[in-house]
Amino acid sequence: MEMEELARAAEMIRRSRYLVALTGAGISTPSGIPDFRSEGSGLWTIYDPMEVASIWAFSRRPEAFFEWVRPLARMIREARPNPAHYALARLEAAGILKALITQNIDELHQKAGSRRVIEVHGHLREATCIRCYRKVPAAPYLDAFLENGTIPRCEVCGGVLKPNVILFGEQLPAQAFLAAQQEARRADVFLVAGSSLEVAPAGDLPILAKEHGARLILINLSPTAADRYADLQIRGDVAEILPLLADAVLGPAREEAFGAE
Repeated sequence: MEMEELARAAEMIRRSRYLVALTGAGISTPSGIPDFRSEGSGLWTIYDPMEVASIWAFSRRPEAFFEWVRPLARMIREARPNPAHYALARLEAAGILKALITQNIDELHQKAGSRRVIEVHGHLREATCIRCYRKVPAAPYLDAFLENGTIPRCEVCGGVLKPNVILFGEQLPAQAFLAAQQEARRADVFLVAGSSLEVAPAGDLPILAKEHGARLILINLSPTAADRYADLQIRGDVAEILPLLADAVLGPAREEAFGAE
């Protein structure tokens, strides 16, 4: 990373009227949650997503999904925010970051203090019965599942409870995605952190922002699908870069306000 790039990004953010951020799996890998496409460690280099994480596979063999997701759910339950999450929370608290769109389901942004979080790929707070469509809080079922592997079932009809996360073949939650599109259109600076932008339609949001006049900053370890649209690219670990960027915009953080949990 060049310090000149960091200074340019900070200046763009300081001058912004409406900053919006989009985060992906790369912002949570420093917290111990694996991403999906990194060579050798990404989940889709180890598993076939169509066999374990598609809505068709879930409908046919929900036990395969739950067997796959159990260690991941445990990692998410135990994970803590890293400096990248806290840096974005600082920018929001200062009134600079207006909205945070995330492709992640781990709630680490909320744990770090972010309040305006749009979860376009769902979350683990609720589950829905695939038979009667009853929606329930997921925590009691998730606790039992992590403890003994019991597949969660509806107490009314006995159908399998599917966590409210988006699987391959499902549409994104309409309300959340419409809100994300609205924020992308409003942005005058759009910051992407830790996403390869390879998964549509969330990966198309930076382009939507550009089409409506936003300047685009991409921060990621590897190239992204939107590099050719970027006004500024910074290659590196978001857990190192975002705190430096927040410091450049706001000044150093007070440890007691935004330190580790």
